[in-house]
Amino acid sequence: MGLDALRRVGAVTGSFEIQTTDLDWGCERYLRTGHAMPADGLGVLGQHDAIYFGAVGHPEVPDHVSLWELLIPIRQGLDLYVNLRPVRVLEGIASPLRGGTPATVDLLCIRENTEGEYVGLGGRFHQGGPDEAATQTALYTRRGVERVVRYAFDRARERKHELASATKSNALQYTAVLWDEVVRDVARDYPDVRLTSYLIDALAARFVYAPETLDVVVAGNLYGDILTDIGAALQGSLGLAASANLDPERRHPSLFEPVHGSAPTIAGKNVVNPMAAVWSAVLMLQHLGERDGAALLMRALESVARDGPHTPDIGGSGTTRSVAAAILMAIGA
Repeated sequence: MGLDALRRVGAVTGSFEIQTTDLDWGCERYLRTGHAMPADGLGVLGQHDAIYFGAVGHPEVPDHVSLWELLIPIRQGLDLYVNLRPVRVLEGIASPLRGGTPATVDLLCIRENTEGEYVGLGGRFHQGGPDEAATQTALYTRRGVERVVRYAFDRARERKHELASATKSNALQYTAVLWDEVVRDVARDYPDVRLTSYLIDALAARFVYAPETLDVVVAGNLYGDILTDIGAALQGSLGLAASANLDPERRHPSLFEPVHGSAPTIAGKNVVNPMAAVWSAVLMLQHLGERDGAALLMRALESVARDGPHTPDIGGSGTTRSVAAAILMAIGA
């Protein structure tokens, strides 16, 4: 669906043409070969301008295996250190939040994407025995924190000049304190941006009871993961959650994906919401500099959000195909 929409936008605007390389990477390949992608996978990806990432999970493959076999190696190997998640309530789609409207829920979440708790440092000891133990070590570097925080300040300058930073420095006296120190250091270069530092538990609560007080939010890897899924709930469905995994310096291709995963319980039933895939395509066009195309595609998505049809996850009786067809029609001929 997303590729169809991209091709339609390119044809309507006349400004670009999408050429694709289809890769059979994912858990089905893992079940056949023992690896979700080939050994030279990063080199293959590096020959392209962008990566449009689909559903790759499988009910027979544990989530931690599928994640570490494909997505995290791509994020880390290509240094896609910014995870960008827009959190907006679209007109015509009801938020479960009382008072959740397009005016009150409009955030941009920026998550550090290569460090923190997801670097994979640790291990299990005496596995299976009564004295079994496990460690998982978070890694924060000054360089890693500074670059994602600086990116967040830049985005805040483009919006309301307000930035919220997620921390837990009252309890985590090393990693979170380093995060706070770097945030304060970077803030000196952005005197026009109002910075507010929140403990992560208080910020999670604020997402629910006062999202209108937030605009751009920056967080470490684990905190950002949790906050953005709260954001998807505020939007009305995980089927609306789009994301971009960015290398802002453009040394490597960036990756764009709906975050809902493979949803095996509804796979093949023609009820999956295609809006997150389309929204991710909007983010891809923005990153590639195709701003007119991105604006056209976003207007088409907003039109169908407002007027329907809608899939069951957001209270409708439409199908994946009917929603996709409506978006293509809204793009134009």
